[in-house]
Amino acid sequence: MNQALSGMKVIDLSQILAGPYCTMVLADMGADVIKIEKHPKGDDTRSMGPYINEESYMYMMVNRNKRGMCINLKSDEGKQVLLELIKTADVLVENFRPGVTAKLGIDYETLKGINPALIYCSISGYGQTGPYKHKGGFDIMAQGLSGIMDMTGEKNGKPVKVGIAIHDIAAAQTAIQSILSAYIYRLKTNEGQYIDVSLVESGLAWTVWEAAAYFGKGEVAKRNGTAHRAAAPYQGFQTKDGFILIGAANQKLWETFCLKVVGKPEWLEDVRFSTNTLRSENVDDLEGLIEEVLKTNSSTYWLEILEENGIPSGPIYSYDQTLKDPHINEREMILNYEHPIAGPIHTLGFPAKLSKTPGKLSRPAPTLGQHNDEILKELGITKQLT
Repeated sequence: MNQALSGMKVIDLSQILAGPYCTMVLADMGADVIKIEKHPKGDDTRSMGPYINEESYMYMMVNRNKRGMCINLKSDEGKQVLLELIKTADVLVENFRPGVTAKLGIDYETLKGINPALIYCSISGYGQTGPYKHKGGFDIMAQGLSGIMDMTGEKNGKPVKVGIAIHDIAAAQTAIQSILSAYIYRLKTNEGQYIDVSLVESGLAWTVWEAAAYFGKGEVAKRNGTAHRAAAPYQGFQTKDGFILIGAANQKLWETFCLKVVGKPEWLEDVRFSTNTLRSENVDDLEGLIEEVLKTNSSTYWLEILEENGIPSGPIYSYDQTLKDPHINEREMILNYEHPIAGPIHTLGFPAKLSKTPGKLSRPAPTLGQHNDEILKELGITKQLT
């Protein structure tokens, strides 16, 4: 089966998460991704547990479907191999700190002289320009600078880091869409281009509701627990034995919720809750009243009633519950494959279900330098790398 990106050749010089996640998705879509790891220890993620037979599970999670080489780019021999690869590559992805690729002689200006059609994507913490360009940037620093950390958490609590590496994944997704846009342009013109992606800006671009509130009314987004900034009730609520989510934010759903779920018609007459705007302004009072009722029965009880009455609702799962959920499993979001060293491995599935060119799990994450000889042979190089 030909996949959407069959025939695309990607050189992956990135490590940790943002870059490798980007190139993993391209590989899932059929691109030939050659992951080049630094000599002698490889991607830093290889030193992160948990381990299965001394193979890092973290590494295996974001490097499936790739071929792997281990090259010393500081040596003439290693750099020459990379330059040979660039001659036939479509895309290069790197996440060195700005300035490092120029020192290594593998920056965009140099490589486009070898391959003018090359799409070169740099992912960094703060971007290639600006006063912060040389700062080291990890996801948590991006969460702090973007304002996302300050707006996350309970109202009277400390700023809280989002539970996942949200800026890393945002940067990966931004890189993916940018690379595919550049690839479409290249198909029309045969011209490559340079792509500058930063962790900070990728996450900041997702703060659309918060930007609307600030630009439109001068409101600065603050910590609000699970509550929505402009709709209520639309948040998590405590029940007798846990927490559930309820989204009865429009007027029709609110009326149904009051009359058919909690049996509180008097709430419809309460001036504090007569409109969505007023409910949002008085969300603390509303939360207290709703939880007073919900605490009389179990989460399962309330979720069944909410579902019967067409009120959007759901559980708040722990991560193990998520991975055991029948819907998640029927949608094939957990896949299995055999790794040559680690053995049977579970991994996450493909979130987009394409009818003609679906994602495919074709090969396990490479062991360190696994495909050196294979790729050198393709390049016509008979000498082994030292």
